[in-house]
Amino acid sequence: MEMLGSSGDCGATLPRKYAIKQDESDAHGVCCCAKLRAANRDLPIYPLGVLMPMRTRFAALALCLSLLSLSIVPAQTSYTPARRHSPATSSQVHKRLPQLDDDGGFKADPSLFSPSVPAPADMLGFTPGDDRKLASWASVVDYFQKLAAASDRVKFEELGKTTLGRPFVSATISAPENLARLDEFKEIQRQLADPRTLGANADRKAAQLIARGKTIVLITCGIHSTEVGSTLTSMLIAHRLASSDDPVVRSVLQNCIVLLVPSLNPDGVDIVKQWYDKTLGTPFEGTDPPELYHKYTGHDNNRDWYAFTQVETQLTVDKIHNVWHPQIVHDIHQQGAFGSRLFLPPYMKPVEPNVPQQIVAGYTELGNYMAAELRAAGFKGITTDSTYDAWTPGRAYSHYHGGVRILSETASCRLATPITVKFSELRSREGYDPQHESANFRPVWPGGEWHLRDITNYMTTAAFALLRHAADHRTEWLQRFYAIGKDAVRPRKKGELVGFEFFMPTQPPMAYEKSKRLVEILKTAGVEVEQQLTSGFSITHRVFVKMAQPYGGFAKALLEAQHYPDLRDSSGQPIPPYDVTAHSLALLMGVEVRQVGGLPQKDARDERVKSLTDVPIEFSGPGPIKDFASDMSDPYGIRGVRFALYKSHVPALDEGWTRWILERQFSQPMRYSSIEDAEARAGNLRAKYDTIIIPDQSPRTISNGYRAGTMPPELTGGLGEAGVRALREFVEQGGTLIALNDASDFAIEAFKLPVRDITEGLKQTEYYAPGSILRIELDTAHPVAAGMPRESIAWVEQSPVFEFDARDAARVHVIARYPIDHDPLLSGWLLGGRRLWGKSALLEVTMGKGRIYLFGFRPQYRGQSLATYPLLFNAIKAGQK
Repeated sequence: MEMLGSSGDCGATLPRKYAIKQDESDAHGVCCCAKLRAANRDLPIYPLGVLMPMRTRFAALALCLSLLSLSIVPAQTSYTPARRHSPATSSQVHKRLPQLDDDGGFKADPSLFSPSVPAPADMLGFTPGDDRKLASWASVVDYFQKLAAASDRVKFEELGKTTLGRPFVSATISAPENLARLDEFKEIQRQLADPRTLGANADRKAAQLIARGKTIVLITCGIHSTEVGSTLTSMLIAHRLASSDDPVVRSVLQNCIVLLVPSLNPDGVDIVKQWYDKTLGTPFEGTDPPELYHKYTGHDNNRDWYAFTQVETQLTVDKIHNVWHPQIVHDIHQQGAFGSRLFLPPYMKPVEPNVPQQIVAGYTELGNYMAAELRAAGFKGITTDSTYDAWTPGRAYSHYHGGVRILSETASCRLATPITVKFSELRSREGYDPQHESANFRPVWPGGEWHLRDITNYMTTAAFALLRHAADHRTEWLQRFYAIGKDAVRPRKKGELVGFEFFMPTQPPMAYEKSKRLVEILKTAGVEVEQQLTSGFSITHRVFVKMAQPYGGFAKALLEAQHYPDLRDSSGQPIPPYDVTAHSLALLMGVEVRQVGGLPQKDARDERVKSLTDVPIEFSGPGPIKDFASDMSDPYGIRGVRFALYKSHVPALDEGWTRWILERQFSQPMRYSSIEDAEARAGNLRAKYDTIIIPDQSPRTISNGYRAGTMPPELTGGLGEAGVRALREFVEQGGTLIALNDASDFAIEAFKLPVRDITEGLKQTEYYAPGSILRIELDTAHPVAAGMPRESIAWVEQSPVFEFDARDAARVHVIARYPIDHDPLLSGWLLGGRRLWGKSALLEVTMGKGRIYLFGFRPQYRGQSLATYPLLFNAIKAGQK
């Protein structure tokens, strides 16, 4: 059956006979989903309330007046943006919204604000959104503390400490009478999330709870710290909710509980501000800091929502998500400067198959509603159903826990420094062209100046559109939330997947640790894990994860192999995923998982996730797992090795993840050194180090670093010729050099190694591996593969693949290769897999008295690929004298 979307913006995919005609969408292109449900009540569409077509001028005027209340209400009693040409200053909007002042700002009626509640400017000395002004984290925390002290609508809480020891905070905002009953509302959410708790007559009891409950909205800001607008916007949102008496705010406070996190990465707020202030007024003003804005993960901190490696992720999940179970999560971000001005859901295909259809319908409805409201208010350059997908749980914890994730992405300037974007500079992104109006992009933004004030305007207006919908449709949001939980816990029918089983062997210690870590992750996410202690030749935990539970879908997403669709554009080119295509923790951690029940596996890639059909299993139920682990302070025996990790001035995510593993993943930090360009260029490295690791980074960046003139001189130049020469001498004198993923191409080129990367020059139609898990075969007789099984996995992201001439076999030893005669794909997406047959994934190349290890994959990928940790640590140990 051919599928297509509506002629409006509705992202629901429908059979052609149910497609909406243009005149069945409202004036803003919002799908009238009620008509779809009337056409076919079995379609998985769950309307939350839609804008009906405007048939009269009176209705249009009423809508415009209501939109005024959604517009940005500033922190002060009088507000003027930084410049005249704000996105809401078109002549059309001036006609509809006469309350705009001469500079295009929305005037605020002083009578609607409480003078006793401090505005952000009272604390910061500037209004959030002013050009070239950023707030320190201490000042943000201070503002929220004083706001809570002055307003009975705000409760401030410190949830814990960040990676670098700063306070990690949140604000709970609602009507005073709601704040007095927070425990009651938490209990309502807990019961609706797990309908098993309601016992007999569950639907009747749920209806009673829904009548009393509130829409729980979590607004998260600032996870990516160079996207400075959202943390500033959090103060504007909080001030309006805490002080305004306008009708929209009153409705939000009455019907919602707003959980506001000013920054998911407080450390980065200060890292970025300190760099920005340092470079203000210099040629480097507005550049990104020359360090990761999260100590370990940088941008990848928003890829951690299923592995829970970082402190900030753990605090958010443990103290907010798992306590409140929000129906809506509004995650406020920024994107590049040369595309749309704002992205809102629905997301482009594909959607991860374990995301409930009710969630897809919810973010489609709400995202389209928000886009329509902003367009009606005069905001331009808005896209939906483009660029961003909903494939990985790494960015969307709530999608597997009953809540929609509304990602917003607003165009950036240069941190807090304004820019000018010419119309001709606007560039196409996946799914739209910013120079041409289309069904999912409109109206066209003509280009011009772009200020931080524009960013906060878009963000604040979008947030209040979302809150208005959450308040107006409180009942529908809670009904959907209950329906998701009810479907999740239903008994499985014959032929359906019952659950997953795996074992936790007590020996060897690392095998136990891998399976134990997998269990800990599942339990962190609220997944019920049952276990039984068995005995035989050895004591073993038998673990079972059933599907009939609230978060069985989350567990399934992590325990099964992914089958990413082969998506191509009209020219046959692969359509890239927004992030990666595989997230099977069972494969990444080397834990063999078996399906219980369900249909037999049909795809060869599922061999590693075996099937047990109709196997009776008895388990002792949830409970603590006995800890059989041995000392994990130095599990790989590298404590005596003098090793260093190369750290470019151009921040590398892989370098940060490697530091996290060395410093945080084991019971004691491992001793190592960081080596930067200046030390490398100075030479004499063998006197200090046995092993040097170069993490995944492009060869050009490693060699050249920042280009001269783009950053202060002390940060430019990369390793340069002197650094390359020093590394060569280090290896020739007996040192061990480890190159990870793309850094292997640097080593091949810099040291003229007798190895070729066969992927060089290939088109994406010929080789494409956008974050996939592949099968490798190991030479277990080699010390680097000691203790490993003969078959393992490799995390591959457009990674190099090696071959060499047989005449160089004396210098080159294959440690890992891809299978000789079958597709190596285990999970994700791979094009050109046949080219990899029999090719090398990990090589040892001798040079002088030393050796170079070329990894054609990331053995320590995002702190998740425990299956291949031994390869990295054994390579480090190989350098020991």
